[in-house]
Parts: sequence; structure tokens; C-alpha cells
Amino acid sequence: MSDPPALDPRLLDLLVCPLTKGPLDYDRERGELVSRGAGLAYPVRDGIPVMLVDEARPLDGEAGAESIPESVRAGGEGTTDVP
Repeated sequence: MSDPPALDPRLLDLLVCPLTKGPLDYDRERGELVSRGAGLAYPVRDGIPVMLVDEARPLDGEAGAESIPESVRAGGEGTTDVP
């Protein structure tokens, strides 16, 4: 089995967690971008980061996607829009 490909460091500098807008760490061994603030790990498939909360896995022993309000998971900020 081959190692996952390295991510371009410039791309890693641009990406943030879609939930917390915080920094991400690349775990090359697992092929994931890790958001410690959200307690989630986003998969990297074929060198492409999948930055969807629903696709992320919870980090061991930390809050994960199942504890995130549905309105946030759906792309909202947990508030309603006022027309």
C-alpha cells in the first residue's frame, strides 16, 4: 500500500475548517486534514481535500460531527436569515 500524496503547502495555507474557520493540520499517514478546534478529521481523497462536515470523522475522544447542530452541518451558522 502506498503513502497518501503530499498536499501542496500553499493549498494547506489557504484551507481552513469549514465549521470553525480555524487552522488545519495535515496527517499524511492517515490522509486527513485535522481540525483540533472542531474535533474533526476531513478526508483527502486522490489528493483532493473533502471539506464537508458530513464527510469528516470525529477525532478519538473528542466531540464530532454527531454533536454539531443540523443547521450548522447544513451550511448555516445556527441562526435564521432575516429578509
